[in-house]
Amino acid sequence: MVSTLDIVAWFVYLFAAVLFVVGLHYMNSPKTARRGNQISASGMVCAVLMALVKLFVDGFVSVVAVVLLIAGILIGAVAGVVSAKKVKMTDMPQLVSVFNTVGGGAAALVALNDILASVHTPSLVVLITAGLGVVIGSVTFTGSLVAAGKLQGIAVVKKLNLPAKAVWNVLFILLTIGSFIMLCVNPESRVLWSLLTALFALVYGLVFVIPIGGADMPVVISVLNACTGTAVAMNGLAIDNVALIVAGALVAAAGVTLSVLMAQAMNRPLLSVLAGGFGGAVSSGAAEQGTQGSVKETSPDDLAVQLVYAQKVIFVPGFGLAQAQAQRELADLGDLLKGRGVEVSYAIHPVAGRMPGHMNVLLAEANVPYEELVDLDDINPQFPSTNLALVVGANDVTNPAARRPGTAVSGMPILDVDKAEHVVVMKRGRGKGYAGIENELYFTDNTQMLFGDAKASLQAVIAAVKELLS
Repeated sequence: MVSTLDIVAWFVYLFAAVLFVVGLHYMNSPKTARRGNQISASGMVCAVLMALVKLFVDGFVSVVAVVLLIAGILIGAVAGVVSAKKVKMTDMPQLVSVFNTVGGGAAALVALNDILASVHTPSLVVLITAGLGVVIGSVTFTGSLVAAGKLQGIAVVKKLNLPAKAVWNVLFILLTIGSFIMLCVNPESRVLWSLLTALFALVYGLVFVIPIGGADMPVVISVLNACTGTAVAMNGLAIDNVALIVAGALVAAAGVTLSVLMAQAMNRPLLSVLAGGFGGAVSSGAAEQGTQGSVKETSPDDLAVQLVYAQKVIFVPGFGLAQAQAQRELADLGDLLKGRGVEVSYAIHPVAGRMPGHMNVLLAEANVPYEELVDLDDINPQFPSTNLALVVGANDVTNPAARRPGTAVSGMPILDVDKAEHVVVMKRGRGKGYAGIENELYFTDNTQMLFGDAKASLQAVIAAVKELLS
């Protein structure tokens, strides 16, 4: 019999689900993204409080279980707040991967509990939905751990190699599917088959992510985030919780959509990305082509002169900007130039940085006006009429090698910075990008290099610009 509390709980969960949807809607613009996060967080608080109310009203197994639950909530809340406040912007993708790990692992454990905790044999619907939660959550758990390790640059993880990767992928896919089927058709042995399903899925998460190169990690993060949402939605179906169903479905849908859009931004099928691509081997000729010749270096003073007397300037930020934490200096330089009447824009490549929207978040943090952040399709036609393109820490997304076949970035849409009248590239050193090849932009006739830390270089340029203007 349905109690009054059950009805109230259902409507509270529905209200929380509505807040999730509204919050996601507000996240479609940088201007309202903060509000969207706040609304979504409010929905989650409502759902958690309602779950606690039901727990105490309906009764619980033991006091120890409640103490452990509350302790877990407190530890998780403190760890989440502290890590989110202290993490550097450059490490944000790793944090997202770690959160994915926690989410996927939690979803898998909840699904295992749905299967194993019942005294009676679970229904086929519960076995299917919870079993999928185990599979997807386990893959997300280990896959996200490897992704976080690669992004963090942990030597052991970066050096991991998987010979005959296709064989291992197919093997563990078949083992995972086989054990999942046995769980559904032989529920009497559900302990054995559910544990085997989790084990095979955990291993598959490893063999799935290990072969994928660092340049594709933003897409992998997005895919694994979609997997976390799917696992949560499966758990919601298993326990008939509308808040989990809606929240999980939203995360899954958003993750899949973003993954597809990012793959399109690289002009590659999503399956090709997930099979491992960028950062892989390329022919020696393709890798070395474009490295002939020498680069032309410039100084902060010379760059300041070019900037002050330009009519139109486009800034091209990349991960190097984030690594140097130089977004405020770049914004200050832009303000100086705009004060002189120079037209300033910021070119945003969809996969610049290490996570989706990395550059947007970085520059918004520095209070760069949203209207000055221009996407690839809209900014590329402007480069031919631009006096100076200033590239700050962007590498593969500006490489003209993408326009010809036979390179690790072939076919990827790039920012057409080489079509500007003059190009200056700020770069810490002479290393290669994630794709593992030289950037041919550095050797073109209209390109000059300013080597050094981006923050220090921008500070020197700002000082030179102020001296010129005074």
